[in-house]
Amino acid sequence: MDTTGTAPQPAPVPSETLAVPAQVPHDTPNVTDSPGGSKHARRFGLPVATALVMGNIIGGGIFTLPASIAPYGTVSLVAFGVLTVAAIALALVFGRLAARDPRTGGPYVYAREAFGDFAGFLTAWSYWITGWVSNAALAVAAVGYLDVVIPVGGHPWSACLTALVLLWLPAVANFAGTRYVGAVQLVSTVLKFVPLLLVAVGGLFFFDPARLGPFNSSGHGPVGAVSASAALLLFSYLGVESAAVSAGEVEDARRNVGRASVIGTTGAALVYLLGTLAVFGTVPHDRLVHSTAPFSDAVNAMFGGGWGGTAVALAAVVSMTGCLNGWTLLSAQTPYAAAKDGLFPAAFARRRRGVPTVGVAVTVVLASLLTAYNYVSGSGKVFEVLVLITTFTATVPYLLATAAQLFHLISGRRESVDRARLARDMVITAVAAGFSLWLMAGAGYAAVYQGVLFLFAGVLVYAVMAARRQQA
Repeated sequence: MDTTGTAPQPAPVPSETLAVPAQVPHDTPNVTDSPGGSKHARRFGLPVATALVMGNIIGGGIFTLPASIAPYGTVSLVAFGVLTVAAIALALVFGRLAARDPRTGGPYVYAREAFGDFAGFLTAWSYWITGWVSNAALAVAAVGYLDVVIPVGGHPWSACLTALVLLWLPAVANFAGTRYVGAVQLVSTVLKFVPLLLVAVGGLFFFDPARLGPFNSSGHGPVGAVSASAALLLFSYLGVESAAVSAGEVEDARRNVGRASVIGTTGAALVYLLGTLAVFGTVPHDRLVHSTAPFSDAVNAMFGGGWGGTAVALAAVVSMTGCLNGWTLLSAQTPYAAAKDGLFPAAFARRRRGVPTVGVAVTVVLASLLTAYNYVSGSGKVFEVLVLITTFTATVPYLLATAAQLFHLISGRRESVDRARLARDMVITAVAAGFSLWLMAGAGYAAVYQGVLFLFAGVLVYAVMAARRQQA
């Protein structure tokens, strides 16, 4: 999610594996993508950039996650640890790449610089699809949580209208400028962590090891159980790239993108792990595997009463609203960077108050249409298929970004390479690449098959844009 600060001159490139950073392509007019001098457009400081990462990683899924992985037993906590290490490796790769090229666009910029226009376009296309489809999914899910507090889901039209309001409120904050996007992001991130930390910390005082249940109740061996539970956890870490995508709006991006990525990913992982462990230790295992609101059950077990459901529902709505706020901006940033290079329609390059307004508008309109269709059709089947496809499209930028880092490490000037650092960065990049492939595999055969078709539909768009660019 997003946040703002003030903009000093870019800092010198820190010591890197490659002593001399890659040159920014000659057709790039502005390396740092300054958002302008408007009082509504400010750069994101480290706290806001970190909130952007944490807020985008932690959506509403955390509130049902403990029950989802409970059938596998506490071995799922091991899967958490493995995935956290892999996600931090990916965050480190994004930090390295941003230090080389701190422009808005993140994975798009890195893929295009290393492999050319076509790879850059596929990255931008897949990330854009992920953004607006995921926003629709978040809005629909948020209605379910809000219905616990205010009955809005009883009729399709009232539910649809509520979902559209939840989509457009963050869009309005984006239209107001990065200053307000950052403020909303920071506040929503703090508010969402209050109930999560309450359970995580409070659970330590009510923790009963007898409630944990068996270590492995999956029916598979330990390795198989870790892999099976990890498949449910993989997508909990999507959003680690958030600071890199908005690097042009981050103060001292060469340093702070990497810091925010690692700190935000680590912080989100701690919240996930401590919160899940607390729920495991406060709600009996046989009850947890059938729970639809595990955090509510944990709060009720710790403090008694039936107010836990309302508190968790409010926290989930705040969490998802914060996610929508950040993902709305991110969904517009990558097309903005691609449009500046002539790979997306020129309208996407228009920016006001530090925000790509056309990209935000198109994103929220498409998400609104998909949301309305979800309710009008009376069946979530098509909607669910599209959401599943995004689990594949989200990983394409990750894989291309790690490939770009691998390209730089191998093709760099050997006489300038610190051999010890090269080995370390190669290991980190290999782990990040493995994580990206694991994410892709975790989406399932159907999602990969359909996602490839969805991705290749963009080839036709690329053909049109490339032809127009050549004519121009």
